[in-house]
Amino acid sequence: MNIPEITHYEDGIIQVKMAMSYPLRWVNSYLLRGPSGGVTVIDPGPRTAENEAAWNKVLDELGIPIGNVESVVLTHHHPDHLGLSGWFQEKAGCPVRMSARAAEEMQRMWGEASTMNDDLPLLFRQHGMPEAWTSQLPAHLESFFPQVEPLPAVLPLTEGEPLEMGGRRWMPIETWGHAPGHMSLLHEESGVMLCGDAVLPQISPNVSLLPGSDPEPLHSFLNGLRKLQSFQVKRAYPGHRNPFDHFVARLEALLQHHEERLVRVLGRIQAGPATGFELCAALFGTALGIHQMRFAMCETLAHTQELERRGQVMKVPGNDGIFRYEAAVT
Repeated sequence: MNIPEITHYEDGIIQVKMAMSYPLRWVNSYLLRGPSGGVTVIDPGPRTAENEAAWNKVLDELGIPIGNVESVVLTHHHPDHLGLSGWFQEKAGCPVRMSARAAEEMQRMWGEASTMNDDLPLLFRQHGMPEAWTSQLPAHLESFFPQVEPLPAVLPLTEGEPLEMGGRRWMPIETWGHAPGHMSLLHEESGVMLCGDAVLPQISPNVSLLPGSDPEPLHSFLNGLRKLQSFQVKRAYPGHRNPFDHFVARLEALLQHHEERLVRVLGRIQAGPATGFELCAALFGTALGIHQMRFAMCETLAHTQELERRGQVMKVPGNDGIFRYEAAVT
């Protein structure tokens, strides 16, 4: 596949695949043309020199002057979605919209006052991750800063307040779990949803416990899936992979997937006390790079936190300063 790849859909949505790191390889950006020639960009992708050149090529091929980009809308704050928004803002002078909580998370991760490069290694050490892994985290986390700079000035996107994009009114729907303040955008008349990473057609969105962020991310994610079940969605345009029509079935599959994983984690803890890292290794193995290991560890902790919330396990501090999970006494 050549990146960028442009696909026009009958819903009036233009899908632009922008390059990102392995294993996902690309993230979906979307363009919506307005009746007067103005264009809205959804989730422009991570900032790299290659992606800047790719966007210049896309706009040229589509006959869109950069000044016609009238807004950038972000579903959430992760680098593969947020990345080039500040670049677009500088080039086009356009507003960037995202939820207030997503903007808060953006600052928590990459703002001048961010302490995540210290906080995350500390969290992982407390849950038994060896130094061979935790020592890799600061440089790994630092590598994302060039992908998101400059951070954009943000106008808030609020759930329930309709947003005009491409000559149509879209309803923002806030769901948490994959990212606090994540917004999907629904065109109710047609049943078309821009769902970001809230629901993906083939893979399960990562759900991460992070220091200072949502303290119960898996609980938030499951509630968000149930919330999305109340909307009529005929076609969903996700952040990764391709648009899909089996939205209801996918929601059910994701709910079932996480309940099954919770059972698996609980079973391992019932077999004997375990650290978060031991549970992570049991779920995902350790033949991973630091990027995937970070996701795996954060997702494991999201599941142990949910089992704690349900009263099924206890987090017990050890004399070595490491927490271990034990089955709750019933």
